[in-house]
Amino acid sequence: QVQLVESGGGLVQSGGSLRLSCVTSGSIFSISAMAWYRQAPGKERELVARISIAGNTYYTGSVQGRFTIFRDNAKNTVYLQMSSLKPEDTAVYYCNALRYGVDLWGKGTLVTVSS
Repeated sequence: QVQLVESGGGLVQSGGSLRLSCVTSGSIFSISAMAWYRQAPGKERELVARISIAGNTYYTGSVQGRFTIFRDNAKNTVYLQMSSLKPEDTAVYYCNALRYGVDLWGKGTLVTVSS
């Protein structure tokens, strides 16, 4: 079993910053990649950023240059640093882990960006 617990969401004004955290616990060996997804009201869940076990990163175009995904292996934690936030970034953000080809999910943390 792997547990993913997100934190760091909240209300922020447009242009502001937030840092999301995802603490992993349990059988975290063989996790090949960690990612952040988001789901806005009425929309499908979308990939925001991913970091592989090798440290390679990927960002969806709308957050490129504004968001940074990184991890602290000693703390079993993956972060999403979000800057220059826009109202369209408002969503529930989910932590994701890929282990043996299976997607694992946290419960999500709400980010609201006011204009």
